[in-house]
Amino acid sequence: MSLHEDARAVLTAWAAPDAGQEALRASYLEHLERHDDAMWRDCLPGHLTASTAIVSADGARVALVLHRIHRMWLQTGGHCESDDATLVRAAAREAAEESGIAGLTVLSAPVRLDRHPVPCGGGSFHLDVQFAAVAPEDAVLVRDPDESADLGWFPVEELPEPTDDSVRGLVRAAVTAVAAHGPVHP
Repeated sequence: MSLHEDARAVLTAWAAPDAGQEALRASYLEHLERHDDAMWRDCLPGHLTASTAIVSADGARVALVLHRIHRMWLQTGGHCESDDATLVRAAAREAAEESGIAGLTVLSAPVRLDRHPVPCGGGSFHLDVQFAAVAPEDAVLVRDPDESADLGWFPVEELPEPTDDSVRGLVRAAVTAVAAHGPVHP
């Protein structure tokens, strides 16, 4: 199965939690139908990306990165790469690269979708498929200076500024999904 086919299967199976998310889900599926290259950054009308809110094992904190260009605190994530077999693996790869955390448990279903403008190719959109991950109890953040300007753990109820409504919504959805998932056993 190709990454494009995986994205279509994931989005087809996903039960959106509200009408706004359902409208995004339908638009992502339409985009996949119209663009064979929808998974790659050179699809300039927009392309799918994968991101992850990393929640601490106790559910009290979230790991966020300070984006080098936008200077905002965001979840881990980014463009899909040719060796990503699935969306969840792309999200897991980005989360590990940007946080330095080994042993993350990424939940298999998305928790949220977000479409936002980006400067890629002179201006396009990210159609972000957002996942939740649980960090091991002994997780240590290791910032890669090529990935972010800063990296930190923050209480889920006290996110740093500047951030945006998308990140706040993702953190809420991720904390809820992780709590519903139950205990994570290595």
